[in-house]
Amino acid sequence: METPAYDDHLPTPAQQALDALAVNAEDQAALDTLAHSEVLVPVPDDAVDGEGADASTVALPVLEQAGGDPVVPVFTSEGTMADLLPFVSRYRLIPLGALASQWPEEELSLAIDGSSDHGLTLTSHGVRTLLAR
Repeated sequence: METPAYDDHLPTPAQQALDALAVNAEDQAALDTLAHSEVLVPVPDDAVDGEGADASTVALPVLEQAGGDPVVPVFTSEGTMADLLPFVSRYRLIPLGALASQWPEEELSLAIDGSSDHGLTLTSHGVRTLLAR
């Protein structure tokens, strides 16, 4: 039985938007595309499904960056998530704009595709102002 291969040769619209933003951080079309894209939000393996959870809320997975700053990792494809967080087996698919519109007030950054070739990290302010559409 063959293991299915991820089709990472063709970039998703969200990945194309990330590439465009790497060249021009003010690209409104790319920001709109990104805000309307769905992202994969990793679900910790110790999270319990449905136990007092509201379907409209999401527990954000928070990691520490090298400097100790908190960051929430999200991904544009299963392949990218598997490359960067191979230990994660579950995720929720959420529109990035909806996630951004409910972003917490504290200083919490958002890393889209982390350290991949087209990764982008936004500050808490950047998430709320650029992506909450």
